[in-house]
Amino acid sequence: MNLSLINWPAVIVAALSSFMLGGIWYNPKVFGTAWMVDSKLTQEEIKTSHMGKTFGFAALFSLISSANLAAFLAAPTTTTGWGATAGFLAGIWTFAAIATHSLFEMKSWRHIFINGLYSMVSLTLMGAILGAWR
Repeated sequence: MNLSLINWPAVIVAALSSFMLGGIWYNPKVFGTAWMVDSKLTQEEIKTSHMGKTFGFAALFSLISSANLAAFLAAPTTTTGWGATAGFLAGIWTFAAIATHSLFEMKSWRHIFINGLYSMVSLTLMGAILGAWR
């Protein structure tokens, strides 16, 4: 790992891709309605929440995830394929963590898969971007 090989613009773009994927993934026409039901949230609760703070922290955590993945991929031999593979493997790890916590929170398997698969797809996409943009 050579941290001088991290492409910081790619880190930002990869983080934005995760943030944008979340907007699609959790859209009511995709998985958003099922996620709300399984999270026991209503539209009114979401509308009265602090969305600026929520989106701000989501963007920050996407940036942290992207920078962390970039650190692991900071090698001259990194390719798009290896980046996507590393992202996918990190996604499996994240999925397992989400599943473990969610089981203790007594969340449904549907809820676990909505959140866990989002992480897997997001990290795979991030890794592909980081690997491609060398």
